Amino acid sequence: MEHAAALRALIRDIADFPKPGIVFRDFTPMLRDPAALALAVELMANPFRGKGVEIVTGAESRGFIFGTALAQALSAGFVPIRKPGKLPSRVARMGYELEYGTDHLEIHTDSVAPGQRVLVVDDLLATGGTLEASCKLVQQLGARIVGVTVLIELSFLPGRAKIEPYAPVHSVLRYAGDE
Repeated sequence: MEHAAALRALIRDIADFPKPGIVFRDFTPMLRDPAALALAVELMANPFRGKGVEIVTGAESRGFIFGTALAQALSAGFVPIRKPGKLPSRVARMGYELEYGTDHLEIHTDSVAPGQRVLVVDDLLATGGTLEASCKLVQQLGARIVGVTVLIELSFLPGRAKIEPYAPVHSVLRYAGDE
């Protein structure tokens, strides 16, 4: 786990962001370090090597950062999952719950084919709303989810329980809430 410790050292804690009582885990300092970024991508991709991943999806916007890098690392294509109104062709749409309301995500209906093997990627697993909506969209199009991979998991929140019915979940860094 020495690799994970090296990455954790580059994660900056921001107290009271985006609201009082929240500790935001900011990975942007890690992104500017080429070796750390490469390591993060490898640690997110490695469990899925040899699993036949054909497409990697990433939700707007931080999922794009890791999603495209993982697609390249796994010799797969990349499909963006976007906020409403951002995709120009025919879309499938899925709603999901936020802390104070709801939002929607969209994917082009022709972006994945039935039976294709998809890896769903995001930066963070917390309450699981974004990743659950992403998984539902991929399944709605008939693709098969090989797994879900994230850089950071807030294990004290219920996200993993929401996502595990869709696929195995892999996280590089886990925060238990008291650290």
